[in-house]
Amino acid sequence: MTNVLESRAVTKRYIGGDGAPLDVLRGVDLSVQAGEMIAIIGESGSGKSTLLHILGGLDRPTSGDVLLSERTLSDRSDQELADVRNRGVGFVFQFHHLLREFSALENVSLPLRIAGHGPREAEDRARELLERVGLGARLHNRPGELSGGEQQRTAVARALAARPGVVLADEPSGNLDLANGQRLHDLLTEVVEDLGVGMVVVTHNISLAERARAVYQLKEGKLREIAIGEGGGVGAV
Repeated sequence: MTNVLESRAVTKRYIGGDGAPLDVLRGVDLSVQAGEMIAIIGESGSGKSTLLHILGGLDRPTSGDVLLSERTLSDRSDQELADVRNRGVGFVFQFHHLLREFSALENVSLPLRIAGHGPREAEDRARELLERVGLGARLHNRPGELSGGEQQRTAVARALAARPGVVLADEPSGNLDLANGQRLHDLLTEVVEDLGVGMVVVTHNISLAERARAVYQLKEGKLREIAIGEGGGVGAV
């Protein structure tokens, strides 16, 4: 099968305030295929979000490369990367980042309007997705009128608006209670299975990680595949 997302020997180095280099990522290799979920776990500050940002073209690696649908990102201009993010990658963050002055329908249709779709086409697609995530009766409610779980489901619908090949989720249920978190996990699993997108989820939630085809731990800048056992314990594969 074709990889929808791949990283090859990705590194990321920062220079600290004392001038010393800090290597956050040290040669990360990862491949994601259509219709599969990959989970990444690790301690806070281990570089998980940094890796996700590089995979999605929000940041550039110090060395190495990222390929989206087998096309390299390394030689893209900033504007080209913005186009890639808008059309080829869906993002779901811990905090939904919905525009509070806009309705759920407007929030979900906005990426399509930015991509050049007409208002009717964008609205029809947004309505379809909101109905899919169980918010067909909440189309015209603004974020402040939605529960936390409804806001995050709106964010998932927005991430899917442009029919991306891959969705990147950074602690998507980290701000939700247990019941809403479980419902979101069900939704993410359904999205992968029914729509055939590739998904990379960064999470501390073991129950979400258990749903993934493979789980990787990011430690000391490197990824290694692990197995999650009973009680949430982890071990090397």
